Amino acid sequence: MKRPNIVFVVADDLGFADLGCYGGRQAAFGAVSPNLDALAAAGLRMTQGYSNSPVCSPTRFALMTARYQYHLRGAADEPISSKSKGSLTLGLPPEHPTLPSLLKGVGYHTALIGKWHLGYPPVFGPLKSGYEEFFGPISGGVDYFTHCSNNGTHDLYLNDAEHTEEGYLTDLLSHKAVDYVKRMAEPARLGKPFFLSLHYTAPHWPWETRDDADVAAEVKDHLFHLHGGNVETYRRMIHHMDEGMGWLVQALRETGQLDNTLIVFTSDNGGERFSDNWPLVGGKMDLTEGGIRVPWIAHWPAMIPPGSVSDQHCLTMDWSATLLELGQTQAHPDYPLDGVSMANWLARPFQRVERPLYWRMKHRDQRAMRLGPWKYLRVDGNDYLFNIEADERERANLGARQPERLAQMRAAWETWNATMPTIPEDATVSVGYSYKDMPQR
Repeated sequence: MKRPNIVFVVADDLGFADLGCYGGRQAAFGAVSPNLDALAAAGLRMTQGYSNSPVCSPTRFALMTARYQYHLRGAADEPISSKSKGSLTLGLPPEHPTLPSLLKGVGYHTALIGKWHLGYPPVFGPLKSGYEEFFGPISGGVDYFTHCSNNGTHDLYLNDAEHTEEGYLTDLLSHKAVDYVKRMAEPARLGKPFFLSLHYTAPHWPWETRDDADVAAEVKDHLFHLHGGNVETYRRMIHHMDEGMGWLVQALRETGQLDNTLIVFTSDNGGERFSDNWPLVGGKMDLTEGGIRVPWIAHWPAMIPPGSVSDQHCLTMDWSATLLELGQTQAHPDYPLDGVSMANWLARPFQRVERPLYWRMKHRDQRAMRLGPWKYLRVDGNDYLFNIEADERERANLGARQPERLAQMRAAWETWNATMPTIPEDATVSVGYSYKDMPQR
């Protein structure tokens, strides 16, 4: 099989039902995500896909390594904050094999366009972890116009140097991705495929559309933008990202690379303040379904049947393992994968493989396990058992009615957790806002 080009797109804090193809409602201006909806219709839409974490940088550790993020100290912070600048431990170690480094090792061109959020230079950075090119911010969130992070410092890089470029960040990332695809088309035709990570910051705060440059001045000292935003602004931010996806698909089509390019689209975690997670409960920072169940779209005309829908359970790291197999490379023996490849399943997405999925969080002492229809959950010391197939909103706790099943799943989680490093006491939790800022969900 010819190795595909790979475009892996990650939205930031996108809710499960924010896209039209996941039941999202139209905005006042019309359809929110027509281009992503078209990719789903012509490819695969997954209904039971999960992120490795309900918060951004831990999921990105799993994406990069195809392993549970808990192996690495940097992923214990929920998430890495701008205060970690200069840290020697809070980042993705350059010596650790990564998805881009392993693909690069077997002849792929590699680039990251967008958010890194895996540690600050000079110790950490995209070019140290397998990417040949980088354009984007290093930190977790930046203003869309000034490109400054939450501590007020300018945070836009071109390769390993700080870079100044005017423009709305979502559009800048989209245009850079289009340029990369066009530059890589000829090498791809000659047998050297490309791996492009396109990591949008949209629709992450601050709440700024393409027409909201004036907002930058009022949020420069506090990007959480607690006093602003609304559902329509949020939907427009998603729409700008969706427009960029349309430009990217058109560039692939014009260069003759669309048929043999696997496009994967997801979110790093569940939605935040203005997102739609229906019918799920919770969001970012929560191990309830709304914090970890995310959109998963895959489009590859040469392999994936159009109109495919799957309820296969998967985690972020499973897609990373899948891409490694499709790229015809293997894990380093010292860093065995936790992710399970779905490469043989893409052409037959009606198949389903059962496997347990595990999570844990320092925040609120959370833990979770999903196996088949069942989910074990602990929050604030309370244990729950839910049948997700019957109760996606996690409202009917069956623990008292099925104590043996609850005990079995709790024991399985404990056994798995014993294989992971313990959560360090100095690991930080940064929520940005509290119930004093807005009512509880």
